[in-house]
Amino acid sequence: MMLDRYLLTLRTQENSGKIKVEDIAKLLNLSTKQTRRKLHQWDKEGWISFSSGLGRGNASVLKWLRDVEMEYEKLFLQKLEAGAIEEVSKLLLLEWSVETKQRLMMAFQENFGFHQEEQDRLIIPRFNPFLTVHPLKAADTHSANLIANLYNRVVTLHADNSITPELAHTWEYNDRFLILYLRKDVAFHDGSIMKAEDVVETFQRMKNDDHYSKLWEPVTVIESPAPLIVKLEFPRGCTYILQLLSLLTASIFKVSNGSLLGTGGFYLAENSEEKTVLSAFKQYFGRRPLLDCVEYIQVPREFEVIYYGANESDKVDTQKVESDSGFGIVVMNPYRNSDMNRKEVRDYIHMLIANHRHELSKVNSRISGNNEGCLFGISETYTMPNIPKPIFTQALKMQFVNYTSETSNWLKDKLEQEGIKVEVQEISFREAVYEPNIRLDTDLFIHGEIFEMNQTFSYFFFLKNSYSPLQLLTERNPKLQKHIQNYDHIPFENWNDKHMEIEQYLLSESLCIPLYYVKRRIPFSLSLMNIEIKHFGYVDLTKLWVKPCI
Repeated sequence: MMLDRYLLTLRTQENSGKIKVEDIAKLLNLSTKQTRRKLHQWDKEGWISFSSGLGRGNASVLKWLRDVEMEYEKLFLQKLEAGAIEEVSKLLLLEWSVETKQRLMMAFQENFGFHQEEQDRLIIPRFNPFLTVHPLKAADTHSANLIANLYNRVVTLHADNSITPELAHTWEYNDRFLILYLRKDVAFHDGSIMKAEDVVETFQRMKNDDHYSKLWEPVTVIESPAPLIVKLEFPRGCTYILQLLSLLTASIFKVSNGSLLGTGGFYLAENSEEKTVLSAFKQYFGRRPLLDCVEYIQVPREFEVIYYGANESDKVDTQKVESDSGFGIVVMNPYRNSDMNRKEVRDYIHMLIANHRHELSKVNSRISGNNEGCLFGISETYTMPNIPKPIFTQALKMQFVNYTSETSNWLKDKLEQEGIKVEVQEISFREAVYEPNIRLDTDLFIHGEIFEMNQTFSYFFFLKNSYSPLQLLTERNPKLQKHIQNYDHIPFENWNDKHMEIEQYLLSESLCIPLYYVKRRIPFSLSLMNIEIKHFGYVDLTKLWVKPCI
């Protein structure tokens, strides 16, 4: 028996009695003709008794003959018992009654976590498909976390500013060039061996990419003078060349038959609307992952995320692993023809935010007000003076995406309490990430950002890459452009001083306003070992393992 989502929706929304076919069509998002065809089909199959009303305006009669939801629930559990995890995950997205959905989610939950069958398998729920697996297109943290497990970089930049080898085993560096010496016999996921030409080609792609070309402006030559050697030249200096090559967007890959191949501990075995599967790469040059397989399965947003072992009881002892999940800022657009191009308007809104952001923990317990800045432990606490309310000539326009809906509604309420009219517009996450020009048509918006690992270089990357919402400001503000150009000649260890200059300027002009810090708390079973937080506050899958029951 196949599950018909239209029939289930009708069962959970309509009882037996008089109906109007037009109303049912609207409920099912079908045409009237399609709806009548469906009703007659279900009548024939014995689910319902349907009597069509005769004449315009006469009601039809629907009578339920079988309990659709109960029969569908049994079929769901049969498929779950048969191990069709990805198939039943799609069924969870159907319109069940609240009580049934809770039962199904509890049953489904038991199939998540670690499974030790022929292979060690970890199943992780996901709420949305990954936007991309391409390093140069990874502008969101979920995609970036996946990419961190599929690819490698030539070097790794750590939180303490130290740099260690990855695909390069050593290097020579001065103020005019960098020479990388690559590891031998590093295999791509198709078994082919990485050559210096693959690294050169990856760097050239990034240098020519519109989003990152400005970062590469100091580099004039990228070449391979000998096997397993890559040379980069920058005659006028580039103090951040090694840090640049440590970015996830600088991950080494090759293209084969239209597919991207990396060298990471996992390879991409499947990527669809229903699930994404990572399999351990046995030829990995580093330490092979201890897990054989990691599956991300699509689930509803109500799903409770807990990772646990397959042989554990229903009541699982867990530990909540907390990691930094970034910060939120309010970006104001002074370049739209509106009140926002007046500094006194921006300053007044800045003052209102500063006066109320300590209340944000009531909106979401994971967030706390940020009266400092973007650089945790470096930015200084500040206050805003009280200023009189300026004249507003029109409503402010504020955009928001799904993950900022709570805080955006909070900000809207605070502004409206002061008599400021606000018009809100929802845009998709994909639009916010890949269509930055959409921000030109708004006065202000909340943006959430999380740095990779090293916040000193990440802040610079935040200012300069064109996926960043700050491009709205940096591309049009000569003073900011001059600040950013100075990085080419400032030693990396002194960058935080320049960061503070820029942050103070953005604050004084009320262009980029700190709003909140956010934490991520993930419950892990006590049987999960070696939980190590790495890129963007996510667990490092290549290190994770599960202690089996003995």
